[in-house]
Amino acid sequence: MRKGIRVPLEENLKPGEKWKFDSEVADEFDLMLARSIPQHAEMRRLCFELASPFIKDGTVILDLGCSRGEAMAPFVDRFGARCRFVGVETSEPMLAAARERFAGMIRCGIVEIRSMDLRREFPPVKASLVLSVLTLQFVPIEYRQGLVRRAFRSLVEGGALIIVEKVLGATAEIDEVLRELHWNLKRENGYSQDHIDRKRLALEGVLVPVTAAWNEDLLRQAGFVAVDCFWRWSNFAAWVAIKGPIG
Repeated sequence: MRKGIRVPLEENLKPGEKWKFDSEVADEFDLMLARSIPQHAEMRRLCFELASPFIKDGTVILDLGCSRGEAMAPFVDRFGARCRFVGVETSEPMLAAARERFAGMIRCGIVEIRSMDLRREFPPVKASLVLSVLTLQFVPIEYRQGLVRRAFRSLVEGGALIIVEKVLGATAEIDEVLRELHWNLKRENGYSQDHIDRKRLALEGVLVPVTAAWNEDLLRQAGFVAVDCFWRWSNFAAWVAIKGPIG
């Protein structure tokens, strides 16, 4: 382990234990992502800078699977009272953390953090931006098409959906190479092979990635007229999808 790097509490998984977004994970979530997601800060910055031109005053910025609110925070800081912000989450510890983070804005009626299972519900809002940052991969595959379609319908014309996902390689051989690159990055960030293996087993059946092509087909089938990948590192990728005329 590299000097000065601490293994987060949520990585101390017992053999056979399944992944869950409990209070320990919520407490260390941002640290975990920074150490596990390649180019994490750059990915966040790109999502913010690319999405900002699509935001329209008086509309909603909707964050699906908002966790602690990291993806939504820069938009709250820049656009403030010009928009409303709705974060959706199922984990009670994450909901509590997000509500604490945005407490002042919640009291002002600018931010709302809702407990909602996106398999069964969707916020009835008119949004110019929908964020789905490392969220869709945790939704069972049979619900994803319906969820993306509802995101499409919630957007105003010219609005944008931002999706960030872990992805599979196009072939088994490519996927094996991409996974090894990711594991190498995690080792460099202080994870032992035992931690990597336990995390992988804990996420089996919980985090279910698909190929980049599958994600792009999902977006186009939902009705988006323009879909473009704006960031990729090995087995992680981000897309912007636009509803209706761009001009």
